[in-house]
Amino acid sequence: MPGLTSPLQLIVSSLAAQSAAGHGSGLAQNYPSLAHVTFGLHRSDSDIQYVRQHVYAKLLGGAPQDHLELWLSKSQVGALQTLGIRCNYNDDLLFGVIEIQEPANSTAALRPLEVAAQSAYKQLFDALEKYNYPYLWRAWNYLPDITAVTDGVERYQQFNAGRQQGFADAARSVTGNVPAACALGVHTGPLSVAFLAGRSPTVAIENPRQVSAYHYPAQYGLRSPTFSRASLATLPQQELLLISGTASIVGHETLHQGDVRNQVFETLRNVQALLDQANLRSQADSGYHLHDLNLRVYVRHEKDAALIQALVEESIGSGLQAIYLNADICRKELDVEIEGIAWKTIKPFSAVAPSL
Repeated sequence: MPGLTSPLQLIVSSLAAQSAAGHGSGLAQNYPSLAHVTFGLHRSDSDIQYVRQHVYAKLLGGAPQDHLELWLSKSQVGALQTLGIRCNYNDDLLFGVIEIQEPANSTAALRPLEVAAQSAYKQLFDALEKYNYPYLWRAWNYLPDITAVTDGVERYQQFNAGRQQGFADAARSVTGNVPAACALGVHTGPLSVAFLAGRSPTVAIENPRQVSAYHYPAQYGLRSPTFSRASLATLPQQELLLISGTASIVGHETLHQGDVRNQVFETLRNVQALLDQANLRSQADSGYHLHDLNLRVYVRHEKDAALIQALVEESIGSGLQAIYLNADICRKELDVEIEGIAWKTIKPFSAVAPSL
């Protein structure tokens, strides 16, 4: 049976396939899992021994409802639970999941979601420092009702305020070389934050077609979103490209409101722009292309799923690896968001210098 082709590799499977072989089939039978992600409107606790993030979003496009993603590691994986976080780790990486219920009441100073987000990122950064994985590479944030207005403020803006305060409390930069991230609205559940951290810094990638999210004007909230458009990270003999949630935004403004077709095309243009920028910094012998990416495609309206899937497949062609999820994008006028992960083999002993 072929082995892993790189130190860290994402594979897709299903709970049924894993259960049929005692939680192990194919590559998953021979290599430990660093990260475990499940999807769907309901959560099964049958695999509670895994450190996993469950995304409370309906799978679309014909995917099995027990679809899962596994990050398999060539090196030994250990587990720990500390500071309210469940984590897996190997020599180079720490993957963790934080789930926080929003407090019942707001205070004069902070709204419940702000409190939850600030607390989540405090726990996250405390764990990174405690276990010496000081560099946050990527975060996946999911919360219900992301565009609803509560206590007079949109919930995504509340989340951004709490997240940014969590960065500031940990003396972390809120601009420049910040991690890749996404933030989506899901069906139910607590605030869920999964993260990937490493022992070496990443190179933040920005999109020349867009204003950096951390420089958005005040019309999008008093605290800007704290993320880069993508991150380029290095492991021994492997490079990872982590593309943040990307949508039909040019400059800082939404384009093609009410036009799903052109939102898809504009989003893919933005993803391609990030690939172009990453290729300028990559150490891999071959460049990154759209068909190299493992995609999550978030679809606001289920009725648009077939069209969006057809357009993505037509645009990328053979080699496409994608799942489609019914989720709310962080702006009400956006109908689709796309994120992706790709990896390349690089020569040994390479190192990525942090951007200045």
